[in-house]
Amino acid sequence: GENAVAAANNASASVLAACVAAATAFSPSALPLGTATRKATSGPTMQLYKDGKLQGAGVNCIPIFKRPASLKGDMVGDMGFDPFGVSSYANMQFCQEAEIKHGRIAMLAFAGILAEVIGIRFPGVDSVYAASNDIFEIHNMAVEKGSMGQILLWCGFAEICGGLPAMNAMLEGSGRKPGDFGFDPLGLGKKNFERKQLVEVMNGRAAMLAVSGMVHHALINGKVQGLP
Repeated sequence: GENAVAAANNASASVLAACVAAATAFSPSALPLGTATRKATSGPTMQLYKDGKLQGAGVNCIPIFKRPASLKGDMVGDMGFDPFGVSSYANMQFCQEAEIKHGRIAMLAFAGILAEVIGIRFPGVDSVYAASNDIFEIHNMAVEKGSMGQILLWCGFAEICGGLPAMNAMLEGSGRKPGDFGFDPLGLGKKNFERKQLVEVMNGRAAMLAVSGMVHHALINGKVQGLP
């Protein structure tokens, strides 16, 4: 009996030592971080947004991988992340325009889904679309009633008349910045414009992930997770 207990204790100690060794292997001091190092007290190197400076030139979000040479550091939101080398062959102005546009749509979609799920509606909407909080039921009713068709029509009209000409002019060297439609009725871009550009891109990326998660939660669980 004593020998069995001693054997069990030795086995437990061996397992514990193995776990400690495995954890140590993944500690910050053991990981290959390349030649660039950071002080423990400093936060991650984020994007520059001061006037007249390139954005992202010194940013590499995954230190163990080399920053792609095809990323020049002159794009808003450039974090040095391009594992598939898209920037080496694709027109990055086109890609950035697409990212900004999708991010804006996702931010609107997030706000719309949130409003639908918690029941915020304009007066009279319930009489047309009933009182459902299910985002797919609301979508299907909007298709049935023709609302989605109107959205498609007018968004397509705006894209054909405004979006595509602006995109083509930019790709032909007009000097237009991706996502810039000259729309700033409140004059918010007069101060700290570069920082606000970065905020828009980062929030757009977060919104694209959030909307994808909300839709898939609704598909799997029947409702958006974390909301009534």
